Amino acid sequence: MGIERVKITVARQWFTESSTCGQMLLDGQPFCYTLELPKKDGLPGSCVPTGTYPLAYLFSPRFGRNMPHIIDIPERSGILIHYGNTAEDTKGCILLGLTHEKDFVGDSRSAFDAFVPRFLEGLKAGDLTIEIIEQQPSSNAEEVRSAVTGEA
Repeated sequence: MGIERVKITVARQWFTESSTCGQMLLDGQPFCYTLELPKKDGLPGSCVPTGTYPLAYLFSPRFGRNMPHIIDIPERSGILIHYGNTAEDTKGCILLGLTHEKDFVGDSRSAFDAFVPRFLEGLKAGDLTIEIIEQQPSSNAEEVRSAVTGEA
């Protein structure tokens, strides 16, 4: 039995002047919430442009350890997937959380700690990418929390 590929999608759903929020889907299933900078022009100071990008596990001087990196984003570098709660916690990266409110994701460390093993599993299976899309909001907060915690 081989290692299974993991499909990672960020489906953006809520846009404010302060942030861009959505859900991360793993293999099409809700996994956690996401928070990024507001949608502007796709350049630094804005959320990551929609599209599909390669992922890598590289050293981050800011965190002092290897972290999930989104690479090959035009005119951007050093874009990570990490923990944090508000737009003030990111300089262009994607933050993860188990709860979502306007301009906020909560229980971020738990979401990140659950994401990393799945991310590493996906890397072992071969090239790993992240697809960033925009879609209509859904209200499945319990589904997101149970996906990460395993609690029904």
